[in-house]
Amino acid sequence: MKTSILDNGLLWFGAAVSIAEIMTGTYFATLGLETGLAAIILGHIIGGLILFGAGYIGAKEEKSAMETVKSAFGHYGGLLFIILNIVQLMGWTSIMIYDGALAANSLFNFGEPLWAIIIGAFIMIWLKIGLRNFTRINCIAMVSLFLLTLVLCGLIFNNYQPLGIMDESLTFLGALELSVAMPLSWLPLISDYTKDAKQPVRATVVSVFVYSLTSAFMYFIGMSAAIYTGETDIAVLMSSAGLGIAGLLIVVFSTVTTTFLDAYSAGMSGESLSKHIKGSTLANVTVVLGTIAAVLYPMDNIIEFLYFIGSVFAPMAAVLILDYVFKRSYHELINPTNLIAWFGGFCMYHYFLRTEFMYGATLPAMLGAACLCAVLKISLGAKVDAKI
Repeated sequence: MKTSILDNGLLWFGAAVSIAEIMTGTYFATLGLETGLAAIILGHIIGGLILFGAGYIGAKEEKSAMETVKSAFGHYGGLLFIILNIVQLMGWTSIMIYDGALAANSLFNFGEPLWAIIIGAFIMIWLKIGLRNFTRINCIAMVSLFLLTLVLCGLIFNNYQPLGIMDESLTFLGALELSVAMPLSWLPLISDYTKDAKQPVRATVVSVFVYSLTSAFMYFIGMSAAIYTGETDIAVLMSSAGLGIAGLLIVVFSTVTTTFLDAYSAGMSGESLSKHIKGSTLANVTVVLGTIAAVLYPMDNIIEFLYFIGSVFAPMAAVLILDYVFKRSYHELINPTNLIAWFGGFCMYHYFLRTEFMYGATLPAMLGAACLCAVLKISLGAKVDAKI
């Protein structure tokens, strides 16, 4: 059964209505409203374009995200990114459940471990419902959640005055990379869903546009809340604003609908890793492990995690897109030139990030990886590839 463009739009709208996005937005408060908003918009434009590039390849070939990666890096090369993707998805599952439990407990103090278990159970129910049935329920849930976030936004601007910049711990370039990294975190997932659309390419365009716009708005809410109230805990803000049950619904359902995608795609990536792995089983295992981690470990600062995602998937996307555009030759086992180019981009990203390069880290690292890939293909590609 094929999914519609509306189904995909709602799916990615649900992915963006996320407590993690709102809480990441609070980091931008140190830049002030105008500069912070500029970093959010520019970062989501860059991240959205990269996301579209990778999603377009999967849509055109009607392959899952990790299958397209295997086409560029070979079977064994692709396994590296599948493993890294499963790790990041398990990490996101843990972070989302932790943030959701923390926020829910601020509204109704039943204990964070209990809320983590409740949220984990809801996610497993969502997995049981399945992707196609999920989109029908999501239609009602997402409209309700978005209306509640609009109410929250109105409460912020009507009831508070801006408090000014609290400190200067985050630079503009650092904020830009945090904004780019969120769309990039979905790069290994997007074609898992758009490949099943009736019109895959159009579904990719709509998915990227809806996600990027909504995610930027979530960042803006988080930043505005921190600037206007001095409060970085969004649940405390919702509680003080008197949202109560409505605030709880925002927290729980936004966490469930977003984390469903993480767990579902972890399962799909597992199937690409080995034919002996059942996707539904790995998806549920991901939720169980994520719930346990959320109960046992604090996950209050995810900045380094987001930077790591950017460093892995930005250069990977550059090599993937370049390889696709220039009519790649398929490598059954491994493509060494593409892997070397990716690793070069990975190292460049961390170098540019630490030195606060004036053009940021994502675009220079992608350009560096693409140039390195082209040079290697011209100078070494024929000799090396012939041995594989």
